[in-house]
Amino acid sequence: MIYTNKVESMCPVAQGVHHGAAPIPEEGQWIKSKRVEDIKGYTHGIGWCAPQQGACKLSLNVKDGIIQEALVETIGCSGMTHSAAMAAEILPGLTVLEALNTDLVCDAINTAMRELFLQIAYGRTQSAFSDDGLAIGAGFEDLGKGDRSMVGTMYGTLKKGPRYLEMTEGYCEKIALDENNEIIGYQFINFGKMMDFIKAGDDAETAMNKARGQYGRVADAAKLIDPRRE
Repeated sequence: MIYTNKVESMCPVAQGVHHGAAPIPEEGQWIKSKRVEDIKGYTHGIGWCAPQQGACKLSLNVKDGIIQEALVETIGCSGMTHSAAMAAEILPGLTVLEALNTDLVCDAINTAMRELFLQIAYGRTQSAFSDDGLAIGAGFEDLGKGDRSMVGTMYGTLKKGPRYLEMTEGYCEKIALDENNEIIGYQFINFGKMMDFIKAGDDAETAMNKARGQYGRVADAAKLIDPRRE
């Protein structure tokens, strides 16, 4: 180690009280995190690319510093889906420090990793106060019964008003309007359930009918419109 002459010429002064790292909550324990292997927890992070044309939600389950599980959800950029496929292959098995300094193919995924690392390093994880944390597989359960990302897609213009296109429940097939043309509900198709029905042997029309649902006062609607065509 090289010191400048100015530092070399100084007299030594002893360090006083030093308590070390402050304890942070990790999976139901208070941990003084000093090494990568001290880090554990389940948490999420959101990232975006420089041109802001796409975003990524990254969820990691970390045990003893090693990423055991990764859920990569993207929106807004077609190329990012392929980057996510590669990131899902790259991340498990890396330490959180390696993941922070590994090219995760897409800028939005890299940014999500940065934001997520901050939560993990400071003990702000979802499982901070959960004994033994969350089991491997918790990320998959975040997708819900349909095993699909929860996506909301809405569109609106001043001239023609709002259009519901996609809700958490699924693809919005119809929106219900009252006598004043105000939205009072919507009908949807849950694509996850529909594909499960098809895989179980149902034909497409039967599967679609079984996967249909509605929310709000659809029965009171003055009319139903296709939000993509009307």
